[in-house]
Amino acid sequence: MLSLGLGLLTACGDGGSGDDAESLDVWIMEGTNPSAEPFFDDLKAAFRDRTGATLNIEFIQWSEAHDRITRAMAGNELPDVAEIGSTWAAEFGAAGALADLSENIEADGLGDDLVPALEEAGTLDGAMYGMPWYAGTRSLMYRADIFAEHDLEPPTTWEELREVAVQLKELEPDMIPFPVAGGCEYCVDPFIWGAGGEIAEQNADGEWQATINEPAAVEGIEFYTSLATEDDLSVAAADTWLETDQLESFQNGEAAMIINGNWSVATLLDADPAWEDKLGVVPIPGQEEGYSPSFVGGSLLGDFNSDQPDLAWQLIRMMSTGSFARQWADESGYFPGQQSELEAVQQQDDPLVTPFAVQMGEAGASVPVTDTYGAIQGEQIIPQMLQAILSGEKSVQDAADDAAAAMDETFGSS
Repeated sequence: MLSLGLGLLTACGDGGSGDDAESLDVWIMEGTNPSAEPFFDDLKAAFRDRTGATLNIEFIQWSEAHDRITRAMAGNELPDVAEIGSTWAAEFGAAGALADLSENIEADGLGDDLVPALEEAGTLDGAMYGMPWYAGTRSLMYRADIFAEHDLEPPTTWEELREVAVQLKELEPDMIPFPVAGGCEYCVDPFIWGAGGEIAEQNADGEWQATINEPAAVEGIEFYTSLATEDDLSVAAADTWLETDQLESFQNGEAAMIINGNWSVATLLDADPAWEDKLGVVPIPGQEEGYSPSFVGGSLLGDFNSDQPDLAWQLIRMMSTGSFARQWADESGYFPGQQSELEAVQQQDDPLVTPFAVQMGEAGASVPVTDTYGAIQGEQIIPQMLQAILSGEKSVQDAADDAAAAMDETFGSS
């Protein structure tokens, strides 16, 4: 898909601002921050005061953004600066569409204060193609009121997760103890990582190879899916559920525990403030102790080879650090991309926020940082693996072997 734009990028490589030396074109995803327009009004005014330049902000839909950027790469119609999903940086950086921000980040003394998982996501072959802006992660959300009613404690190990779910099945027969969502890659990843496995790794030649079918990864997949296939703690409908379906079941009072993101807390509270007394959150428990790593996603800010790189960097730094970064995080419900700001959130001791911040700071992880992983996600390889296991079509090992073969085919096609 990206090969269409490679030659043009090498030849042209300019941001969309063209000859206008007094403005920057900026693309921002729509919907993340409900107060985005007032935020950007403030940002525009502050940026003009600081630099004399104008910001031309355009909001685009998440669902359209990846393909739109790809088309803009082919037609040399890219903006100067854009928000990009954390899993896109390697893809667009490898294609030559993004400038390396490493020197700017180090020169401004920011290199030691980035959320590690977002820094990893933005880095490819030593080049930093995206500055962390905001982040989110998933933890274990549970019905605190139901747990209190039955004198149950939130789990701290995998076995405790199984045990409390079994108890809930008996105590609350009309509830789903723990939906095993077959359409949710980021729900099984913590168990792969928590067992010591990896989705894929680079070999000595720098080539990526799937490891999702190796013993540790299979152990994690086995535990996660067994909650449905062996312990009957899920429902058949969940075999194809996405994260949004999980959240809906939780919000409707059907599910007792789910894995979901920090951004969903605001969704629940906005719909019904009573959730403040019904909701509990803990980091995803580790296999025997500690926490299982959870994917840290979010957004980076990238310079699409702007012909005004100094101005572009000033904007990126203004948005990703200091007061504007904190304002965006407060309004959107996500976390800042700086480790120091994240640690400040951890110290707030908010029972519905702090556990997510602890999860991110102490057990955050990234999916394979390679330009081909986006294609693997687009092919739904891991959800297809899960669904084959949950339906009984394949054993865990066979499904993992097939997933690994499909991944390796995509890794090799690059």
